[in-house]
Amino acid sequence: MNATDPTVEESRVELEVPQQLLRRSGFAAAAPLFSADLASAGSLDEAEQVVASHGRRLWSEAVRKDGAIIDDRPLYWARLTLSARLHAWRPDFAVDDQDRAALLTRLEHASRGHDDLVFPPGDRKLRVIVTGFDPFGLDTDIRASNPSGVAALSLHDATFEAADHTAVVRTALFPVRWRDLTHGMVERVLLPHYTADPGSSAAADAVITVSQGREGRFDLEAHNGAWRGGRADNEGRTAPGLIPLGAEAPRLDPQPQWSPSSLPRQAIVAHAAGRFPVYDNTEVTEIPADAGAEGEPVRRPNGPTPASAARAGAGGDYVSNEIAYRNTVLRDATGRSIPAGHVHTPVLRLGGTDPGALTDADFERDRADIVEQLRAIITAAVRPAAPDE
Repeated sequence: MNATDPTVEESRVELEVPQQLLRRSGFAAAAPLFSADLASAGSLDEAEQVVASHGRRLWSEAVRKDGAIIDDRPLYWARLTLSARLHAWRPDFAVDDQDRAALLTRLEHASRGHDDLVFPPGDRKLRVIVTGFDPFGLDTDIRASNPSGVAALSLHDATFEAADHTAVVRTALFPVRWRDLTHGMVERVLLPHYTADPGSSAAADAVITVSQGREGRFDLEAHNGAWRGGRADNEGRTAPGLIPLGAEAPRLDPQPQWSPSSLPRQAIVAHAAGRFPVYDNTEVTEIPADAGAEGEPVRRPNGPTPASAARAGAGGDYVSNEIAYRNTVLRDATGRSIPAGHVHTPVLRLGGTDPGALTDADFERDRADIVEQLRAIITAAVRPAAPDE
């Protein structure tokens, strides 16, 4: 693809539903303002400042709230609108493909909250990172919302009491794209919070990744597998095979086939009751050690057997399993003993037969209930264990 051509995701922006979401949210104004400032940039450095500023503005506007549950869709479509403008930008000064790619990466990080994972100082603080994903399945329903993204936007800056500490939540979003995972986006964002001195304002005390899972239930994924399946991402691309860990971040050698959650799953099940049941999901799919490389995959309800090869973690073999795997491998490679693991939320769907309806009462109820129960899950994940737990 030419560096100035729109991506598959960007090509959907001009459809009626994305435009409606942008107009009714106020995010439609972002693109012309961005284009004007980008056109006034007289150098690559000035362009980088414009991109970073507008990216951060998207994020800060998206997480502004007065106790409300936030719709994740306007931020998604606004970001794509700006990235399409950046792809099409032709300044008077020289910009090669590498320069444009760097600007696009800067926009991604700034508009996804990756710059905003900053915690307040204090010995009595518990610093909790929660991540969500973009909407996906857009070729099936262009109106799709991702409850993990809703939760990330709605819970950013949330605080709650955990025994004699105050838990402070900071959040970030990730794309549903294999290429970003391959190029190390997860490690670039999370690694500084694993390598900072424990107790410092940068060090995370828990890292919880979240995505949309199954109908009507939360799943706590016990085992993350080192395998990508063949499902297409938001760009229509597939990348099946062993999850590629880059050399830029600390890693375990050999690369583990399985990486476990360290969330207190039983305590969460016991203390995060709500409208939806919460399950401790231990099922995986593996190729047993004695079956050889060409062996048939086998489902195991109680986790992997010794020396088996991963074919699906408890959370499957899509991007959710991969972010969970990368997160927990980082935890182990940096030697941090903190709660780290993945939560799958219930599916969030729009009902009715009107393809132009952007919301309905059941959708609003489900979205709010998922966020509030996820808040309870996060609280249970960082609360001190009772003596009998």
